Amino acid sequence: MSFSHRDPGTPEAVWRAAIDDRDLAPLDEDVERLVVVAAHPDDETLGAGGLMARTARRGVPVTVLIATDGEGSHPGSPTYTPARLAALRRREATEALARLGGTIRTVFLGLPDGRTDEHRDTIRAAVRDAVLTGGSARESADASPAGDALVIAPWTGDGHRDHRVVGEVVAGVCDELGARSRFFPIWLWHWGLPADAPWDDLEIVRLDASSTAAKDAATRAHRSQTEPLSAAPGDEVMLHAGMQSHFDRPFEIFVRPSRSAPSLPQEFFDAFYDRNGDDPWGFDSRWYEQRKRAATLASLPRRRYRSGLELGCSTGALTAQLAERTDHLLALDIADAPLAAARRRLGDRADVRLERAALPHEWPTGTYDLIVLSEVGYYWSEADLVAAVGRMTSSLTPDGHLIACHWRHPVAEYPLSGDRVHAALAAEKTLTRLVLHLEDDFLLEVYAGPSARSVAVETGILA
Repeated sequence: MSFSHRDPGTPEAVWRAAIDDRDLAPLDEDVERLVVVAAHPDDETLGAGGLMARTARRGVPVTVLIATDGEGSHPGSPTYTPARLAALRRREATEALARLGGTIRTVFLGLPDGRTDEHRDTIRAAVRDAVLTGGSARESADASPAGDALVIAPWTGDGHRDHRVVGEVVAGVCDELGARSRFFPIWLWHWGLPADAPWDDLEIVRLDASSTAAKDAATRAHRSQTEPLSAAPGDEVMLHAGMQSHFDRPFEIFVRPSRSAPSLPQEFFDAFYDRNGDDPWGFDSRWYEQRKRAATLASLPRRRYRSGLELGCSTGALTAQLAERTDHLLALDIADAPLAAARRRLGDRADVRLERAALPHEWPTGTYDLIVLSEVGYYWSEADLVAAVGRMTSSLTPDGHLIACHWRHPVAEYPLSGDRVHAALAAEKTLTRLVLHLEDDFLLEVYAGPSARSVAVETGILA
């Protein structure tokens, strides 16, 4: 599933009706410092321009961090080089923020557009500094408590990789420092429908006439996005009138951080294997597991893969069969006991590595043309699931396949359901679903990277 900025998108009338039907809680604006983090110039204005105008008007310090210069917005432009477009978009952001409030402090990080995932540490350091000091040059001993700050960033579920990365980094910094965070959708309003919105976690800021006018003026300052660069092909408008209508509202909407249960720790699995032995789920003894494994392997679109990554290999029952389909396979698990059982099963095969890792935080390096997520995702918190989806898509080669299979019945100890795991994968707009197998008991899907093809096309049956 993917979307384009050229698509007509969901009409604003559909969203407005859905929002009007709900009584959304107001965002608490009583803060001593506002920090807004954007992936690209204009994100901050579209997502939180009204809030910034209101906050600056009250005399509250506002700091804006812009991670990239957005030079990738028009990759086919015949009139603007990336460097020239980056300089233009910086000027536009500076003008826009001046229209929102003359006291707003802006920091441009200048990271490469589309590659924020490679620069998480830089973003993290800048966000941390802004949260603690407002981005000033004060010594850390004079820094204000982080709890006084409200940090606003792009929503991780927005369907744009840079938005997701920046949102994940901000969420991590705020958890570490105890700062309050909220997240603004941008592209959700374009590609999504009301059923895709996390309504239980939404808050609203209702804008007065002055704030609405300031946001409108600031949005118009981003001319490279709201107007064509020229009449030439490749210079088309990025934010067409339908898209812009989502930000002409007399309100702004923000997403609260998820309040789901935490991920299950290593201690949970250590105790589980201590109680239940080497085959606690009956991987070797139950027909259900044998059949599901056969369905999983049969759904793989390619006969053989160069490099495979299995997330949560347990005792290695599936690992042993994946090894026959891959040149090299890295299999990870959080606990030592199942890894020991997997080593006994696999022996000393040179083409298989078994390693312990607490996913998604201890993520392996490299890229893989096969990633297997089988009966693992529901052990994670909502935030860790979002992070894992991002890491999987970053680790998947352009022609790669991601296969996911999960039990669908509720388990009291698990933070999430199998269906929720697959919903998070379906919401990742860089992935295209190739296979869907749905039963009462389990859900099996195969997703493809941007250049993967159907089996018929890949094997020459179709051109």
